[in-house]
Amino acid sequence: MTITTSPIYSIEWPDSWNGSLRLLDQTLLPETLTVLECQSVDAVWEAIVMLRVRGAPAIGIAAAYGVLLSIRDLPAGELADDKARSLVGEAINYLSTSRPTAVNLFWALERMRRRLNTETGPMTIAELGTCLLDEARQIHDEDRKMCHAIGEFGASLIHDGMGLLTHCNTGGLATSEYGTALSAFFTAQDQGKSIQVFADETRPLLQGSRLTAWELMQRKIPCTVICDSMAAQVMREGKVQAVFVGADRITARGDTANKIGTYGVAVLAKYHQIPFYVAAPSSTFDLSIVEGDQIPIEQRRDTEITEAFGKRTAPMHAKVYNPAFDVTPAELITGIITERGIIQPVNQERIANMLR
Repeated sequence: MTITTSPIYSIEWPDSWNGSLRLLDQTLLPETLTVLECQSVDAVWEAIVMLRVRGAPAIGIAAAYGVLLSIRDLPAGELADDKARSLVGEAINYLSTSRPTAVNLFWALERMRRRLNTETGPMTIAELGTCLLDEARQIHDEDRKMCHAIGEFGASLIHDGMGLLTHCNTGGLATSEYGTALSAFFTAQDQGKSIQVFADETRPLLQGSRLTAWELMQRKIPCTVICDSMAAQVMREGKVQAVFVGADRITARGDTANKIGTYGVAVLAKYHQIPFYVAAPSSTFDLSIVEGDQIPIEQRRDTEITEAFGKRTAPMHAKVYNPAFDVTPAELITGIITERGIIQPVNQERIANMLR
């Protein structure tokens, strides 16, 4: 395996408005690095649903670029009439059905809709496409800057020699470059701090062992993969001094939806008196809801549990419950690390003041 400290780019749009979206297929990692070339809105929708691209910020960025594919095959010189604009609107609506929990998806698509509605004067298809590409690139670049800022604030909480635990994947694969929770680790490394990371496997799809461990090894950060059920023992042995996780949606009071298993880790951290931090950009907050039980939780296919990675691990016709996310109450969260600073303690007033 080639080791590099260069940033990992999970999403690229290297061409003009009528180009294509390139995604690193995360379902094939860590064994194979394959870049998908998405040339249709359907291809982007499928990539999001099948987790070829995943992570709340990355989903939003991919969807924003995906909107462009609705008009890529139209004649560039023709006027962007109502039909062309309708195609863009339909793409926005369609892509919003791909996954329900990550609020960044809807945030990014709403920005694309606003840009579409802002460009009201006569223009060609090429001019409309260029405007939409500009908005998508802004979303992409803003996420990159937010991730680096999150890393700076997060690294301030990390001291030399600390043992850190993380759940799921929150690095460059899940965002535009450095990530959210992993950005704190990468920035700490940039600052010369020595850390040891314990990566939960993150069942049932093993994003921790397949993706997080891979990213940390690319950066040469010491990493130990553990089963999710081992987190309590590792904490009990005193090997973990802080927990850092990401988020897919955060309510106005700070209740946080993240990959299934996060809530359990937060409970364990509280019992063992270990700080539990959530790292996320401001675009992950959904201030329209207050309580965590209002967050829509995606239910995924039974086969992700019964036949994960081609091996049947449960009896035929066994009943399965497979929520992709759970919600960690604000009371269990020590602090939320954003690009604007650290929200601590976590409550509605502090969140409102930070995001105002």
